[in-house]
Amino acid sequence: MKHASLGCALLYSAIFTLAPACAQDAPLPVSVELGDVSLTKLPFIVAADNGIYERNGLKVDQFITPSAAAAVRDSGVVVPSQYIRSGVIGDINIGGGSPTMVRMTSVATAPHRVILATTDNVSRFHLIARADIARPEDLKGKRIGFGNPGALDHYSMLLFVRKMGWDPLHDVSFLSGGNAPGSIMKGLVDAFAGTDIALIEAKKLGLRDLVDLTQFHFAMPGSGVNALSDWLPKNHEAAARFMKATVEAIALIKTNKQAAFASMTKWYGISDPEKLEAVYADARLLPGKPYPSIEGLKTMQSVYNWREMEIRKPEDFADSSFIADLDKSGYIDSLYREGARP
Repeated sequence: MKHASLGCALLYSAIFTLAPACAQDAPLPVSVELGDVSLTKLPFIVAADNGIYERNGLKVDQFITPSAAAAVRDSGVVVPSQYIRSGVIGDINIGGGSPTMVRMTSVATAPHRVILATTDNVSRFHLIARADIARPEDLKGKRIGFGNPGALDHYSMLLFVRKMGWDPLHDVSFLSGGNAPGSIMKGLVDAFAGTDIALIEAKKLGLRDLVDLTQFHFAMPGSGVNALSDWLPKNHEAAARFMKATVEAIALIKTNKQAAFASMTKWYGISDPEKLEAVYADARLLPGKPYPSIEGLKTMQSVYNWREMEIRKPEDFADSSFIADLDKSGYIDSLYREGARP
């Protein structure tokens, strides 16, 4: 899905700024749907708050879905109502590649999307359990909660069960809708895969941080930029500008902690210093060059291996050309001080 040209958004000067003629053009509209509330959405709320979209000639309508806001509420995060919107499908979805592709290949009415970037290419979930579950081995025969089939927590738990050598159908019980500390406290599940935000709340409730999945380096097509397949061919210029804004926002996060904190407080209602620091610690690990994770897509296809998934190559789900153009031009490297790594 190679685009012909990145257009005026990527005209070069010494510092890769917009050419004057382009800056005078009317901003290009893009609707952006934030698929959940997590560190992987941080670049996009930072972009909205710091004029990055506007500088790249975009008029972005960005929102959080009601389901995403509800899912994180049990972890102590209350999203302000003005940022929540229902009944809208964004031109661009900032969400997991795995759940997006699982729906595309298993639900007839699911929106078809193309992965333009992966900003979360390694599972960083924590396996959070009841306090009396002392070892990972003790989870055999227990109930593990997750969000929805194909979601990144479900995907990560399936890889963990595989690593333990267990049968996911008979050695454990997987229960959807059980991915929060409250699910354990209510006795609905014995463990679940949670983010750092959920982990902080879980520890306050006396739950156990049983396993940090980061140690396993599970490759995943995690959260990233997913464009509607029928929107992209007619909007290459807008997509190119959006990807340029994305790498700029990631660079700002890595170099300006306070900008990240301000956006988390504004959009997510997070003011607890411990939660802010926890999210930021992982946010600094986001890839500065967020190529679509082909390795993650290969692993995903080995986990969700039905026919509609198997008949496609990993590359069929993605378009790496936008990030490749920014990388080859040297622009991404230019965003970081000499010696620093993107």
